Amino acid sequence: MARIVVLGAGFAGLWAAIGAARKRDEIGAAGGDIEIRVIDRNPYHNIRVRNYETDLSEVALPLAQLLDPIGVTHGLGEVEAIDPAHRRISLVTSGGEETLSYDRLVLALGSEVMRPDIPGLADHGFDVDTYAAALRLEDHLASLGRSAPSPGRSTVVVVGAGFTGIEVAAEMPDKLARAGITGSRRIILVDPNPAVGATIGAQARPVIATALTSLDVETRLGARVVSIEAAGIRLSSGEFIPTQTVIWCAGMRASRLAASFPGARDRLGRLLVDPFMRVADLPGVFAAGDVASSVVDGLHPTVMSCQFARPMGRFAGHNVVADLVGEPMLPLRIDWYVTVLDLGGGGALYTEGWDREVRATGAAAKATKQTINRKRIYPPLNGSKDELFAAAAPIVQAPPPTYGTPRR
Repeated sequence: MARIVVLGAGFAGLWAAIGAARKRDEIGAAGGDIEIRVIDRNPYHNIRVRNYETDLSEVALPLAQLLDPIGVTHGLGEVEAIDPAHRRISLVTSGGEETLSYDRLVLALGSEVMRPDIPGLADHGFDVDTYAAALRLEDHLASLGRSAPSPGRSTVVVVGAGFTGIEVAAEMPDKLARAGITGSRRIILVDPNPAVGATIGAQARPVIATALTSLDVETRLGARVVSIEAAGIRLSSGEFIPTQTVIWCAGMRASRLAASFPGARDRLGRLLVDPFMRVADLPGVFAAGDVASSVVDGLHPTVMSCQFARPMGRFAGHNVVADLVGEPMLPLRIDWYVTVLDLGGGGALYTEGWDREVRATGAAAKATKQTINRKRIYPPLNGSKDELFAAAAPIVQAPPPTYGTPRR
């Protein structure tokens, strides 16, 4: 029996597995000799882009609920190494060290927040990179809410004023209120760039600034973190901010396991893949999501986001089975790009195109963001094989809808 292994059960990995099962089902009897196996360190699929939100009750979906109905096996393990020459994967599981062989591989191990060697970051920093990390932050804030007032108790410092940092800072007033931290509060956004959202576009930045001001979010721009202590954070400007909550959102990089493969990688450590999601010069290896970079419109490489990870996964899953049985593969092409940034109580921001033209703000953009976060990026949850397969078809969805009158 031929084995396809999908490493990772995030947006790319989950949809690669479902897409592969769909294609296996499509080819009929010949698919009976194909095993599809998913390996992840967690038994759930994390709706990762919602980890910044106040309510985390629906952001971890059991893999059994999604994969058992379509005959995809799944196991828990930490991937230690990948040997593409011998098609072997070294894992650490609850039973110890194991080796898993494969005939075809889909690498979908995603990305991780960059954690530089800053004194105190490992001991005192929080993040929302994973569901477990988001829960840890939630528990920390709840603990502060039960504690007596003290220096820094009601001050939150968010480091990194990119997409994630902005969303975390904008959501923080509601998170603090939920934790019982009321009254005088400070939320401070720190970034070494001279502007918040430096890469989000000139049109977008005034919208973001207005929203953050309305939420009383302070900024410290042009400043780097020197150290983090239990009592606070020290910046390169010399300022020491008393706080018990530092949330690190400063940049992403591809999984370190991308380095297991020879060949070119981009500045984020991502493997370069062709339109079929194949890794160059590595027969039988596909990659999708944040660990891969593909030029999807003839000019622009993919961005680390579920907007690209989901279709990359669907096409990778279809193609890995097609490649295994000698059928034609399908190229991925995406001719549109949008960003939808949550601004908490300040609404949201919707942009279109690679120059990020602002098309909607406020409540209209917020409605689009909620549709994306709560419906569009979710797999069917009713256990229906037909609905799961329909959702995994190798097609590209239309852009998400905008509500109200678009801003032009």
